[in-house]
Amino acid sequence: MTAADRIDELRRWIAEADRAYYQLDAPTVPDAEYDRWIRELQALEAAHPALSRPDSPTRRVAGAPSPAFAEVRHAQPMGSLRTVMADDEAAVAAFVERIRKAGGEGEPRFSVEPKIDGLAVSLRYENGLLVQGATRGDGATGEEVTANLRTIRALPLALRLPPGQTPPALLEVRGEVHMPKAAFERYNAQAIARGEKPLANPRNGAAGSLRQLDARISAGRPLAFFAYGVGQVAGLELPPTHSATLRLLGTFGFPLAREIDVATGLEGLLAYHRRIGAARAALPYEIDGVVYKVDDRALHEVLGSTGREPNGSIAHKFPAQEELTVVEGIDVQVGRTGAITPVARLQAVSVGGVTVTNASLHNADQIARLDVRVGDTVVVRRAGDVIPEVLRVLPERRPCRADGSPQHPAFALPAHCPECGSAIERAEDEAVARCSGGLHCPAQRKQALLHFASRRAMNIEGLGERLVEDLVDFGAVKTVVDLYRLSLDDLLAMKRRADARDGVMAETVKSGKIPTRWAENLLGGIDQSRNTTLERLLFALGIREVGEATAKQLARWFGSLDALMAADVEALLAVPDVGPVVSARIHGFFAEPQHRAIIAELRAAGLHWPEGPAQGMAQGPLAGKSVVLTGSLDSFTREVAGAHLEALGAKVVGSVSKKTALLIAGEEAGSKLDKARELGIEVWDEAALIAFLQAQGRLPSV
Repeated sequence: MTAADRIDELRRWIAEADRAYYQLDAPTVPDAEYDRWIRELQALEAAHPALSRPDSPTRRVAGAPSPAFAEVRHAQPMGSLRTVMADDEAAVAAFVERIRKAGGEGEPRFSVEPKIDGLAVSLRYENGLLVQGATRGDGATGEEVTANLRTIRALPLALRLPPGQTPPALLEVRGEVHMPKAAFERYNAQAIARGEKPLANPRNGAAGSLRQLDARISAGRPLAFFAYGVGQVAGLELPPTHSATLRLLGTFGFPLAREIDVATGLEGLLAYHRRIGAARAALPYEIDGVVYKVDDRALHEVLGSTGREPNGSIAHKFPAQEELTVVEGIDVQVGRTGAITPVARLQAVSVGGVTVTNASLHNADQIARLDVRVGDTVVVRRAGDVIPEVLRVLPERRPCRADGSPQHPAFALPAHCPECGSAIERAEDEAVARCSGGLHCPAQRKQALLHFASRRAMNIEGLGERLVEDLVDFGAVKTVVDLYRLSLDDLLAMKRRADARDGVMAETVKSGKIPTRWAENLLGGIDQSRNTTLERLLFALGIREVGEATAKQLARWFGSLDALMAADVEALLAVPDVGPVVSARIHGFFAEPQHRAIIAELRAAGLHWPEGPAQGMAQGPLAGKSVVLTGSLDSFTREVAGAHLEALGAKVVGSVSKKTALLIAGEEAGSKLDKARELGIEVWDEAALIAFLQAQGRLPSV
């Protein structure tokens, strides 16, 4: 596999994992595996800077706002922290050395604090009053949850100020919403007593409680808050250190983690990590590490950031928690592309305070490496303290017959799909086996519909996982085309059947009123999706190996869907970043008569996407030039700026080299700006970029 193929594969895997975790609240891979993907992708992009792209997951904070909430654009992006694994003291030492060199003589001083396991939020106070609260979302845009945040009793609705002190015109406070352990346990005990479903764990409980559309539900949940920093400030002079800034927030009425402290040099940081790690189990809230921040705020600003990761702060994780349990069975699940994933059914065990009953085994090769069998005693780890995985088998505890042979045979993948009965096949060059049933398979159909409707694909609001399951289970939808044939009567009939199956009846139905707003909203969302773009449609079709970036490249290169469908493998190989594997996938997809039929039916259903002439090798004033974007822009995101530049022929890359023709430097440009100046590369600020785009007709002139 080429580096380009591996990079595209990793980006696709990470994008799918992000969607499952942040949008569907249904994580699919352990955090440790996700972290390995990110680290491998970072290494590959560093080794092959020409393959780096502004839409890479290494340059964004994972996650996206739910379409059910109003979007809030953060005045200052909410960045993520670079993560150091528990045993990587060398990385901590390197971090301290960089700070020491940047700060001059003497050991650097740090503000240190526990890394609370919850949901990051931003609180905006104007003239001392809370006016808006939002989740972090993707770092640039979050979800407005003001009404829900106001229900947290520990959170000040107005800044607590001494008599006569004028409140600041603007203060943006950032912190973590969480659910204390004792409160979580009390809530679950009460929920079980009421016959309700308990919350899975404190972290999911906090995130799910804050993201309720009905704030009264949030008010009934035991949520808490800790402040950890500030964003935009006006009318207030902040102290010179981060630790003093936190103390100031405390005087304003914001709760602070009691374990917040200061430490000096490497030994101080490692001692704090050991101290908090030893106290972790006894703490009243869940944590998954500690955070080190340069205490000198001016030095922290000078250090800048890399992407959205501040160079003056890191998170030092704790070891994943492990427990022993027994494998009671091994099942298989079917994904959108037919991928067969073995899942271990476990004897229930509490790992890190969470009851674990299932763990993914990834694929047949992983099972063979571990030699996992029914009846085995295994070590289960909540990788990243969230998602369970089987770490290893204890062969000495394996149940055996009288003759010493294992009581249970080695696991073998079934020959046929458990969902549809189609043959399970595995290509020689792949670790994953797949169901050959395609959209005939209900499991694949459901996942394909969810992918088609997702926010970055056709963006059909209101089409969630439960609704998709019912649409497929009751035969209302067999392919994506059927979505555009649904009527109000179809949806209401399906809802009646689903209610009858579940043995429930809404109070409104009992009183003779049939709720239809949900169905009308869904039909409206489906109708709005008829006007889309070619790149969104290509991504939505679910072609294997074709992520958002590849879909965008294909749309620009060929201009029209007909031209792309007519392209042979050789023509596809001419597209930048499209290698033999991807070109074969694309060509094979469009060679299938049923796929062509679906596209024809989508057109007949009124789907429309603008098309234009094939661009091939992009033309324009920046044709063939490598451009780097760095720092933050006020007028638009770097992704939007990159799209404008690409439309004018540029190739937007992630790192500065001798081949770089132009650097666009926003605020806090950091080391890339320094390197560009050293190499004599032309540098534009945001004003120059806007003027250029206006001259090219990409932006309106003022």
